[in-house]
Amino acid sequence: MVRGTSGMKTIRWGFTLAVLLSGALHAAESGTALKSDDLKAEPFRDAKTVVMLAAGDKVDILNKDGGWLQVKSAKGKGWVRMLSIRKSDARKGSGNASGLLALSSGRAGTGKVVATTGIRGLNEEELKAAKFNEAELKRAESYASSKPEAAKFAASGKLVARPFDYLPAPK
Repeated sequence: MVRGTSGMKTIRWGFTLAVLLSGALHAAESGTALKSDDLKAEPFRDAKTVVMLAAGDKVDILNKDGGWLQVKSAKGKGWVRMLSIRKSDARKGSGNASGLLALSSGRAGTGKVVATTGIRGLNEEELKAAKFNEAELKRAESYASSKPEAAKFAASGKLVARPFDYLPAPK
């Protein structure tokens, strides 16, 4: 009987420790809105706008999906474009958990913060929600130029044509 109780205590301590550490690791990172932007219900450009986020609003970053951050502000909770938020060191602490948080946010190493955004393209939901827009297609096609127009533009910029060999076809 004593052996079973000791095992349960060990399991409880392990569970408690895991919960405490996971809470520290998943603590929301804070940030500030760099510009006014819509707080969306979902991480999509055409999703319903929940509320308008003003420049300078403080937010807690809860989650990330592609180029979107799920944030919570005094005005509400929703998704905003990653480039509209500047992450801050407001929750900087000491110990292993803050070190792990620093690694995941790109703030470890030399002390210089380098902002990068990696967006891999459209996700499945965005592709399913995509609709043909003839007006936008015509607008994109209107930017095309003819070969003589391109040659004239290149000559005005003193650009010179340089021949090059094509890459071999992939095998």
